[in-house]
Amino acid sequence: MTTTENRMITTERGAFNVRLRGDADGTPVVLLHGWPESSYCWQGVAAHLPDDYRLIMPDLRGLGDSERTLDDSAYTKQSLAADMLGLLDELGVETFALVGHDWGGATAQEMALAAPERVQRLVLMNIHVLPNARGNQAAQDVIRQRGAQSLWYQFFQAAPNLPEAMIPGNEDAWLGHFLRTWSREGFPDAAFDEYVRCYAIEHTPATGAAYYRCYKADTARWAEIAGTRFAMPGLYIYGRHDPVIIPAFTQHLDDVFDDIRLEELDAAHFVQEERPSEVAALIQDFLSPVAAG
Repeated sequence: MTTTENRMITTERGAFNVRLRGDADGTPVVLLHGWPESSYCWQGVAAHLPDDYRLIMPDLRGLGDSERTLDDSAYTKQSLAADMLGLLDELGVETFALVGHDWGGATAQEMALAAPERVQRLVLMNIHVLPNARGNQAAQDVIRQRGAQSLWYQFFQAAPNLPEAMIPGNEDAWLGHFLRTWSREGFPDAAFDEYVRCYAIEHTPATGAAYYRCYKADTARWAEIAGTRFAMPGLYIYGRHDPVIIPAFTQHLDDVFDDIRLEELDAAHFVQEERPSEVAALIQDFLSPVAAG
């Protein structure tokens, strides 16, 4: 049985924990997690992917076991993309397939925009497509009509000092709200315990909140790149019961992809943990031309 190796890798931009699995000479596949998780979220998917893939699963800055940086500007999705491209440089990986969920999906898109010649194929999961102005506007219109109630946690985390004051010691309750209510059929206990462990690491309430505290800078950039097209083939895997990334976000994907597939699963937000075998099968099928090449 193939095992997963954990390594702490230091680059010019910081120190990042990375889970590595599979053939070191195989097809590189980079998988990026979202908030409030870590690279642990890919364990189930990885178990269903071929051993001849070289799976590279980093913890993003401020989450998992990676560096906690107390500077909100370090968490713009462009900055996180630079982190990950630098990490891949350190690993000697030039070209790769790229998979991203939630904020990992936004980071993956920024990587694909910054270095399109390096990203062979792009898989996104339950995240808005950054340059998809029409689809994002349609979704925002629906969210506003509903009073934006589903976004309360974003406003909470943007408030100065509030997460730092209220989350420590309450990690189970804080994470339980999202991991257990944003899932269709429960959430794996081992994964939940792992994310509680990581969120209890000093400064994590602040670094987790930083993903949202830099939202003004992020959205200003995304307005500038509206309509920019992705050069590589894309696959969008969507859990149709997601309470935050609502179905309207999947509209008009053709506006920004020349080649895009949309696959909907009977899941909510955390598709990779709710439906790991199905997600793995979709990824493997989509990446088969790259692996064959």
